[in-house]
Amino acid sequence: MNRRERLIADIVLAALLLLVPAFLLHSDGRFAGSLAGFVLGAGAAVLMVLLLVYPMTKYSLGLKTLVTRCVSMPTLLAFHAYAGIVAAFFALLHTGHKFQSPLGIALVTSMLIVVVTGFVGRYYLPQTATELRRQQSDLATLRSAYEHTAAALSSPDRMAHEEAAMPAPALRNVPLLQLVDSISDFEAAIGSSETVKKIFMPWIGLHVVAAIVMYALLAVHVAAEVYYGLRWLA
Repeated sequence: MNRRERLIADIVLAALLLLVPAFLLHSDGRFAGSLAGFVLGAGAAVLMVLLLVYPMTKYSLGLKTLVTRCVSMPTLLAFHAYAGIVAAFFALLHTGHKFQSPLGIALVTSMLIVVVTGFVGRYYLPQTATELRRQQSDLATLRSAYEHTAAALSSPDRMAHEEAAMPAPALRNVPLLQLVDSISDFEAAIGSSETVKKIFMPWIGLHVVAAIVMYALLAVHVAAEVYYGLRWLA
């Protein structure tokens, strides 16, 4: 993820989460049943259903072969991410900042968990993995430089040969103690990155579980609306 994508992800996630405090400042108990509320709710529901296209395509070989003839998997993933954000915005606006039932609270809560964990899996986890690979590569280079420098110091006659074999010209004249300090710093950084990765990994499973719960609650919510009628038609 480049800086521009990271900035967009941070802004969108912050904007979405900032909608939550609006429930304390404004509420309209009848907005969800109005025509505008219905349009927003229906739009959110349609987008949530379309979100299933990506996982279904990813895990179905036949469907993947068919769909990827027209749309690439990265494009589907991008749609999955951004459509989920738009659906969440529509759904929060649809509520009119008013919760009148445990079902609504559970549905919005599961939806927010899906969005946040989706952001982690889509943007932050890959970035952490990329950074970890870069740190491991740099650490391997420093260790190689340390081994060559230590060998050269132990045998002055081999100094020229060892310097020529070092992995990076810029490291040939680096003092041994400085290499040790750099190796220590990179090992600490890698340890921190691995810890962050371990923390993020369960979020993917939470994303799937929360999505299953969200779709189940969404089905109940839609069924209830159909059963009790649409107030804006009355």
